This record gives sequence, structure tokens and C-alpha cells, in this order.
Amino acid sequence: MPELPEVETVRRSLSPLVCGQEIRAVEVLHPGVIKGVLNARAFVTNLMGRRFVEIRRRGKYLLFLLDDGQVLLIHLRMTGRLVLAEAEAPLLPHTHLIWHLSSGQQLRFSDVRRFGEVRLCRQEQLEIEPGLARLGPEPLEQEWTVATLAAAVRGKKAPIKNILLNQEIVAGLGNIYADEALYRAGIKPDRPGQSLSQEEIERLWLAVRQVLAEGIENRGTSFSDYVDGLGQKGQMQTRLKVYGRSGSPCHSCGTILEKMRLAGRSTVYCPVCQQ
Repeated sequence: MPELPEVETVRRSLSPLVCGQEIRAVEVLHPGVIKGVLNARAFVTNLMGRRFVEIRRRGKYLLFLLDDGQVLLIHLRMTGRLVLAEAEAPLLPHTHLIWHLSSGQQLRFSDVRRFGEVRLCRQEQLEIEPGLARLGPEPLEQEWTVATLAAAVRGKKAPIKNILLNQEIVAGLGNIYADEALYRAGIKPDRPGQSLSQEEIERLWLAVRQVLAEGIENRGTSFSDYVDGLGQKGQMQTRLKVYGRSGSPCHSCGTILEKMRLAGRSTVYCPVCQQ
């Protein structure tokens, strides 16, 4: 699933090319991806002639602000892609929505597994919009502090990885970067949150911010489905220390990396470096 760095990379790649463009037409190839109260016809009607003003990100959501106060809200989920393409470019399988822009290009949403969501709402309703309303702080913003993380783990018996994956505690962190942050901080993923010392909390806070920043710098992690808004793969997969490397030697100590299952997800760690 695209996580914060991947979604942020999509935002950055699309913003200079999409913002200012007018929506000339909308093709709905699979209405099921449109969520919320609007049906496909109303969805298209509300978008016709509107202009993209700004693209923001909140957690793993993309927010396309329109010139009339509406917001196009998109979550890529597991296999979603949002790519700007030339009109004559071949249509990829599993393409569900196409926005025809005044530039002559097309913004295309595709999703193999169809878990992705697209909805339209008013900007003043974002705070009560399902999915957005309960999101925790952004981990790369000043609002997310060591004290914030310390309060989140205090008294928690749940594994620290489960806590990090809770979007109500910290927004945008997912399986890849949780594994990488815990490795960098030297913390075993199944440790109860309440067992972390103040020093470990500080190391983890810094590690989360570092791995997310590196993920953005390297334009995200591409294993299978993820590409940026121009269809280009990221490079962070070449820099991962533990994620996807179960059975391989640890880069630090040479011990074979092990795997466990937490929060329904495969979790890779070093049994020596992470305690």
C-alpha cells in the first residue's frame, strides 16, 4: 500500500502539471470506486468545468482542491495509481476514472484490486469526512513531538508496531516504514508500547521522521504497483534494511533477519539489533 512517502511523491509530481488545469470531461469506467453520497452522474456533473487549485496530502489521502470549494478526495489503498498521461497513451488495464484536462492530458485512476476510494466533498466538511476526521498528527510536522509519541504509548500493552500503524495515533505510517523505523531505533516490533524507555521513545521518534524523509527523497518504494504521478518508479526499495528481506543477513550484524506477524501484517526484524 502506498504510504506517506509514496502519496507525497504523487502529490509533488502532479502539482505543477495539474494545478490550474480545467476539467473538460470525466469518464467513469467503473462507478464502484466512487464513494459517498454522489452517484456517478452527479459526480461527473459536479466536476465539469471546475479547475484544480491545489493538491494537498493528509496521511495517505490526496486532496485535490477545486475552484468552487469542492475537494476531490482520493485514497490509493493497496494497488491504486493516479497518473497523468497523454491522451493518445494506451489505456492501462483496470483504469476506472479519467479526468480530461484543458492541457489535453488525462489524469487516470487505476486500481487492480479496486480497494481505492474517490469521493467528492466540500472543503468545510473535511473535518467530519469519514477517514479524515480521526487521523492523528502528521509525523513530519512540528505537531508530532517526542511528547506526543510518549503519550501515545503510555499504558499501552499493544505491540509498538501496532501502535505505529494506528492512523489515529500517527497519520501516514504503514508497514514498510514502521519496520524500517523500528530497526533503525533498535526496538523489537512486538515490544509492548508501555515497555519503551524515554530514550527508546526519542530514538523511535527520530527514526520515524528520518525514514519517512528518506522515502520522500527517494520518491517512494516500488515493489509492484506503486508509481508516481508521472508513471515513474521510486528508488527507496534499494535502501530498505529489513522490509521484504526476511531470511537475508542484517546489514549491521550479519544475523539472519526473522519474520513475525503483527496487526495482520508480515513484520521483519533483526533478533540481535532489535531488543
